[in-house]
Amino acid sequence: MKLTVVGCSGSFPSAESACSSYLVEADGFRLLLDMGNGALGELQRHCGLYDLDAIFLSHLHPDHCIDMLGYFVARYYRHDGGRCAPVPVYGPEGTEHRLTTAYADTPSASSMSEVFDFRTVKPSTFEIGPFTVHTDLVRHPVEAYAVRLEHGGRTLVYSGDTGVTPVLDELARDADLFLCEAAFTYGKENIPDLHLNGREAGETATRAAVRRVVLTHIAPWTDPEANLRDAREAYAGPVELAAPGAVYEI
Repeated sequence: MKLTVVGCSGSFPSAESACSSYLVEADGFRLLLDMGNGALGELQRHCGLYDLDAIFLSHLHPDHCIDMLGYFVARYYRHDGGRCAPVPVYGPEGTEHRLTTAYADTPSASSMSEVFDFRTVKPSTFEIGPFTVHTDLVRHPVEAYAVRLEHGGRTLVYSGDTGVTPVLDELARDADLFLCEAAFTYGKENIPDLHLNGREAGETATRAAVRRVVLTHIAPWTDPEANLRDAREAYAGPVELAAPGAVYEI
């Protein structure tokens, strides 16, 4: 598997990065995890606008899904070769309604489904292209999922947005790469069931015995170096900060 960080800023884009979006490729198949603010523009640095094979939305907060509105425009009003065939979009219950409402004036109530093949995610195991996918609910104010991708004996786990939960410990068990949110600062914010801080991300990685950690979803007002330091104090393996354009071979 090849992972490319399209955007990694939390809550809103920073001057350096779009919000959460991660391109995962294997056997010529391109799966995008989330499409937050600014991600659609950055995505075009890494693949063609119409080259995605599937999209997975961890939850429906804008910093994880709002650029789907621009992508709808690109697919629905495509000027070369006619309208795009529907691309599978995996998301929580109500994804189509949420995006249609956010757009506010689609040509019809069913226009989104003309270019997006919406598929509702539940805690389960299923296939997306060459990937075996395991999903489970994590702790966030809205319905939110972490996802485990397996291919060729390798494993990538993406936390999505979550507070501390044993569900994530189990989903991340023995992962080769753990892409884990670390939005909060240890000793500063303490809001249960919302986000992890760097220390909690490291502790989760330790409990799950993962092989490598990449911290992501760090908001522009948060000091990423403090979160990196806190994660390293709690986890003995390799850990680094996500950066736009970073590529990982898994």
